Amino acid sequence: MDLSKLSPAKGATKNRKRIGRGAGSRGGTSTKGHKGQKSRSGASIPAWFEGGQMPLVRRIPKFGFTNRNRVEYRPLNVSQLAALVEAGKLSADGITPEALIEAGVIKKKDRVKVLGNGDLSAALTVTAHKFSKSARTKIEAAGGTATEA
Repeated sequence: MDLSKLSPAKGATKNRKRIGRGAGSRGGTSTKGHKGQKSRSGASIPAWFEGGQMPLVRRIPKFGFTNRNRVEYRPLNVSQLAALVEAGKLSADGITPEALIEAGVIKKKDRVKVLGNGDLSAALTVTAHKFSKSARTKIEAAGGTATEA
């Protein structure tokens, strides 16, 4: 077999329609109709354009307020911390945001808020960005410390 002699199967290829190459081919308008925006050269209408009608994004009511300075926290319950210590992923005497990142519990950009859901039996030394009142009392009742970073 000679690769230079290969050709497509009969009927597999078609010549493209050559539009706008003289009066004999597809008339004078080149299948674009007469006049109008889309008949002009370089005409392109954005997909979101609604023909001059009031656009959907401007018809929908706007409401509410988004605070640009909002600080979001990643919630962690006391029960989750206890489970991570029992599983051996964290040490009880050094639970910090850095240790949580290494354990794969949170992402690097996350700020941590410890919540008081669940029970705690071991004494934990926890450093986080925020604590709920119930979490702080549970950690301190179990003999641990809660420090805000």
